[in-house]
Amino acid sequence: MVTIELTDRIEMADSDELSLDELFDWLERIHVPEGYKVEIVEGGVFMSPQRDVHWHVIRRIVRAFEDRFGMDVKVLSDVRIDFPGHNNGFAPDVVKLSQDAEKTARGRWRREDVEFVAEVISKDTAANDFGPKKRAYAAAGVAVYLIADPYAGKCHVFTEPKGDDYLGESTLAFGLPVDLTGTVVDLVLATDGFPRD
Repeated sequence: MVTIELTDRIEMADSDELSLDELFDWLERIHVPEGYKVEIVEGGVFMSPQRDVHWHVIRRIVRAFEDRFGMDVKVLSDVRIDFPGHNNGFAPDVVKLSQDAEKTARGRWRREDVEFVAEVISKDTAANDFGPKKRAYAAAGVAVYLIADPYAGKCHVFTEPKGDDYLGESTLAFGLPVDLTGTVVDLVLATDGFPRD
């Protein structure tokens, strides 16, 4: 259950629109249930539960990067990064940053340093992954965007960002390797261990 203090409601009502930082500050003051991820997509607040299947796919992707690039590879999970568009503060399931990436003076990672994003869909937020998030990742120049769908047992891979879309798109069933050797991430991602939901 999410609880919101009356003063928070009044504060929000008195403002025409909160900035992204104000929204996240407000979210930090409310109680978000343990095991939930919170993101802001086009100004809307989304909370989705973290499931076992979700985590196992994330872990396998992170492990693939560590196996390929070593333990010092800059790979993150569920860390806020602001992306282009109206109030887009995402916490992607997996992000690979360039090795020379550094945090800003405000202590945040820059979207310009993001080379790869993977999202493992949840039923309630799948439309975000295929819609506004895909557009924002393309607009930010994220070279490779992978959506893992444990319900359908498929990976959707988007490459060659141009404007707010991707020119390259492929879909592979779980069990088939995702060959990213021609991209900036330069690896083959095994999906035969990806669990289905």
